[in-house]
Amino acid sequence: MAKPHVPSLSRRERQILDAIYRRGRATAADVTADLPDAPTYTTVRGLLRILEEKGHVRHEEDAGRYVYFPSLPREDAGASQLQHVVRTFFDGSASKAMAAFLGSTREPLTDDELAHLRAIVDGAGKASKAVKRRTAK
Repeated sequence: MAKPHVPSLSRRERQILDAIYRRGRATAADVTADLPDAPTYTTVRGLLRILEEKGHVRHEEDAGRYVYFPSLPREDAGASQLQHVVRTFFDGSASKAMAAFLGSTREPLTDDELAHLRAIVDGAGKASKAVKRRTAK
């Protein structure tokens, strides 16, 4: 099953979504309190409406207030945003994106991080071979 495409986010939208993920659920007032150099309450409400239109958040009414919560688990939303970056800046190439990321890290990866990455790459290679075998039949 294909993962849903989630539209890209502005810097402020990312900050708002991060505040909601940290809290789990939040009102516009909660989000405003959490933002660095916060815009007006009205601006935050407008951005929450935009995030809802884009499919990033949903809301419920609670005692006359809108309470917002993420529409996707954080990992799924992150994967969608990462796919957008890979398509936009790396011609859709995961290997180009990974090479750029690994080349830009300021601190060396730990042995555990390298082992984890190797396991992911090995698993992706096995999955790719399995798909090729199935489609070749």
